[in-house]
Amino acid sequence: MAFVSFLVPCFVIGIDIAFSCQSAVDFVGASSPGDIVIGGLFAVHSEMLHPEDPIKPVIQNCAGFEIQVFLQTLAMIHAIETINNSTLLSGVTLGYEIYDTCAEVTKAMASALRFLSKFNSSEDAVEFKCNYSNYIPRIKAVIGASYSEVSMAVSRLLALQLIPQEVILTFNATTGAIVSPASSAEILSDKIRFPSFFRTIPSDFHQTRAMTHLICESGWNWIGVIATDDDNGRFALESFGVQAMANNVCIAFKEMLPAYLSDSTFHTKVDHAIEKIVKETRVNVIVVFMRQFHVLKLFKKAIERNVNKIWIASDNWSAAVKISTIPNIRRLGTIVGFGFKSGDMSSFQNFLRNLHEKPTKNNKFLREYIMLLSVCANLEYHDFQTCISNQSQDDLLEDVENKHQIWRDDFLNANIEPGFIQSNILAVYAIAHAIKGQCKNRNCTDPSAFTPWELLEELKKVVFIDDDKEVKFDSNGDMSTSYDVLLWKEIDGHMAITTMAEYDAEKGDFIFEDEEKKKDFLDLKKVQSTCSQHCRPGQMKKVTESPHTCCYECVYCPENHYSNQTDMDYCYRCNNKTYWAPINSTTCYKKTIYFLTWTDWFAVFLLLLSAFGVVLVLSICVIFTKNLNTPVVKASGGLTVCYIILFSHFLIFLSTIFFIDVPTEFKCKTRQAVFGISFTLCISCILMKSLKILLAFSFDPKLQNFLKCMYKPIPTVATCTGIQVIICTFWLIFRTPFVTQNFSIPRAIILECNEGSIVAFGIMLGYIAALAFICFIFAFKGRKLPENYNEAKFITFGMLIYFIAWIVFIPVYATTFGKYLPAVEIIVVLISNYGILCCTFLPKCYIIIYKQETNTKSAFLKMVYTYSSKSAGSVTVSQVSLDSKSSSFRAPISDSCKTDKNSVNGNCQFQVPGQPLIKGKVLPKNAARKRVSSI
Repeated sequence: MAFVSFLVPCFVIGIDIAFSCQSAVDFVGASSPGDIVIGGLFAVHSEMLHPEDPIKPVIQNCAGFEIQVFLQTLAMIHAIETINNSTLLSGVTLGYEIYDTCAEVTKAMASALRFLSKFNSSEDAVEFKCNYSNYIPRIKAVIGASYSEVSMAVSRLLALQLIPQEVILTFNATTGAIVSPASSAEILSDKIRFPSFFRTIPSDFHQTRAMTHLICESGWNWIGVIATDDDNGRFALESFGVQAMANNVCIAFKEMLPAYLSDSTFHTKVDHAIEKIVKETRVNVIVVFMRQFHVLKLFKKAIERNVNKIWIASDNWSAAVKISTIPNIRRLGTIVGFGFKSGDMSSFQNFLRNLHEKPTKNNKFLREYIMLLSVCANLEYHDFQTCISNQSQDDLLEDVENKHQIWRDDFLNANIEPGFIQSNILAVYAIAHAIKGQCKNRNCTDPSAFTPWELLEELKKVVFIDDDKEVKFDSNGDMSTSYDVLLWKEIDGHMAITTMAEYDAEKGDFIFEDEEKKKDFLDLKKVQSTCSQHCRPGQMKKVTESPHTCCYECVYCPENHYSNQTDMDYCYRCNNKTYWAPINSTTCYKKTIYFLTWTDWFAVFLLLLSAFGVVLVLSICVIFTKNLNTPVVKASGGLTVCYIILFSHFLIFLSTIFFIDVPTEFKCKTRQAVFGISFTLCISCILMKSLKILLAFSFDPKLQNFLKCMYKPIPTVATCTGIQVIICTFWLIFRTPFVTQNFSIPRAIILECNEGSIVAFGIMLGYIAALAFICFIFAFKGRKLPENYNEAKFITFGMLIYFIAWIVFIPVYATTFGKYLPAVEIIVVLISNYGILCCTFLPKCYIIIYKQETNTKSAFLKMVYTYSSKSAGSVTVSQVSLDSKSSSFRAPISDSCKTDKNSVNGNCQFQVPGQPLIKGKVLPKNAARKRVSSI
């Protein structure tokens, strides 16, 4: 291998030993006769020399022997020989004519003119015809050229000169097939402009898409591109730009280098490109669409400037051994490339081992290779520029045969680019299968058996098997093959080109053979090549003044927005009804559902108050039941009325439990109905009590008559309560309360009862308020009744408490929201219920328990008599007679007080023992009894 290392430069450097063209035959680089001849166009030399006399149109010699392209010509020859030695064509032999394009369009066009010259014509001239349907050119098909720019020029030349404009289909078919194993430009898939063009490699569209996919997978979005300023470079750059834009990859700079090394500005532009790379410190990935000798010059300059980047190689140079053997190539950084899918190279390698036995008479490329081999054999690497000799070919060849057998087949094997070799072999086999289809019913040993346009139609239908895979052309003339992703790795001190993965062009994805290769792929992500730092999850991009979308600022996602990936253009919005997110959030959080739970401290407090109210109601029931026949209980309206009122209070306290815990349809409907009907029943009973007391102690005949008409206890209570029942029924039927979710709190959902109709709710409360107001009026009028009968005063206080509580409730309820909204209503219910309960029953309980001496009939009669006397305006009491069963009070009556028993005008003196003497008018004896019995 030491031999290989110093020998490589001999084939890289331009050497002016290509043979001069004296005649058309001299123009052919390699040839072999056959029944059917296939043409070949290969850039065996990298450049054309400057003409000595630029005025004369002379085809110039070429320099810069390209060993890899030379191997491609050998691959074509090997495939043709293999087919001739097989039974594929049943005795029909293939011949070839291979020409050197020197990577120049003009040289390729000269070769194309010879291809199109008439078969067996003594003069190499192209005949002008209006119809080329029966025209038989020298060749039936062309393989090549190596560069897309040359292929496009050749295709256009054939199209313009051979086909009438008006018969475009005839024109397409007449041209014959151009099968390219190396031209990848996407535009060549256009069958309108290049109707006879086929290729055995993927289109640049797939290559640029694969590159963009690699860049995106590695997290890069700020890259540089360097391309050759020719058709191939421009089309590749355009295709890559479209793919990059579609995947949010920005191109920081584009540098175009002259297509020809002879261009006087070439070195200047190379220096400018290097300066641009060095200046753009944030660009660590460079995509290179260039020819091999352009890359060679660029990399040498980059090594001098210590440039260390990731280089993404196009298929033109991704497997170029002459570049991988540049001294200090490892200092450039990492090189990742895309190469054509290779096949089994063993047959071709065996062909190379026996290449030294092949005659060189009809293969000028092989002779030149042997000459260069002999010249460079004994030179050190740094002396490769002196590897130019003016010795004759015979001397050089004799030298090789007499010296140490310098021929090395391993050198050729080391320079094989498997993807290009496989593509050339596939191109030959595709043409051979098309010829086989044409020769089924024809004698193809006659070159005029079929025309190129017939072969073209057959080629469109070709299907054959290679390496257990089906091979065919699609409607664009492209062959569906995949790419090998190549990684240049240093192994044992030498740069080796290894296959890291396979890119499936159809699926658009990478396929790894093992974990080690996948690890190599993941290691690429460690290199950062971005205009801006990656925005973390929870952030989004904010475009700056830069024209590139990849240059941005990272800002936090606002509240209720989130981002869960890096470099997101915008934040996703949470569903505000059920989810929320803080600032700089990577996810949405489910809102907490709130309601007044049983375990909430405030709910527990309110429940304890309700429970205490229930206990209080039960305690009052027990006290009143035990003191059933006492005056206080009787004066309260009797046990039945008390039980009804206490039962109403019990239901009101009980209704508070429907305001707590998870709201349900049942709770929402029940709580207001229970409260409204119970409170109405309570107020209705108290209203009747107020009316009865006022009726008993009223001395105004008109008022008494009115009160007697109003005082219908059972119908009145039933009517008042029934109206409320009707209100609640209509409410529940037409606008029933329901459970709703309140989203007013940013991070929570409040489950609450919607009353259904605020109007219905207001009517219910308003009706209760109206009854309470009437009750308040009646109670207020009876506020000066005897002490033991003075419920009216306490009822007045109870109604005032009720009004104050509910008046305060309205604004508080309207402005409160959240889970404690039900607690507001519970509080006002408890306050109003406690107020009425305490004002109605606690004073009586106090008398029953602590003032038992006043809980007697005589004490009550005394107070009633006193109130009645004052109400009648009496000044002297003549006689007070109490019930015969009560003897606790006797008052002496003077003779002067005696008068007619029905008279109310007599004067008398009334004295209670231990009290001053009271003078007044006579009160009828039965008046006091009447007041007591009425109560």
